[in-house]
Amino acid sequence: MTIDEFRATLADAEPPAVAPVLRAMWHAANGNWNEAHRIAQDINDPSGAWVHAHLHRAEGDSGNARYWYHQAAQGEATDSLEAEWERIATELLGKL
Repeated sequence: MTIDEFRATLADAEPPAVAPVLRAMWHAANGNWNEAHRIAQDINDPSGAWVHAHLHRAEGDSGNARYWYHQAAQGEATDSLEAEWERIATELLGKL
C-alpha cells in the first residue's frame, strides 16, 4: 500500500487491514487520539515508540514525546505534525 492509498482510506469508517502500528496512525489522522494511543502503547518495538512519540507531541506533552523519541531511536520532530505523520506512515508502509 502506498501513502496515497493509505491516505485515501482515511475517509472510510474503519481502518484498513494493516499492522497495528498503521492502524494507530490511521486513528491519529482521524482525530481519535485515545484509540491511537491505546494501540501504540501495546506495540513494544521502535515503530510503536515512534508513533507514541508523535501522539504525545500532538497532545502537547513534549517531555513524554521526548522520552518516546528516544525509545524509538528517532530525533525529536520539529516539522509540522502533518509532515511528521506522513513521514512516519510512509516509512512504516515501506517496512511492512
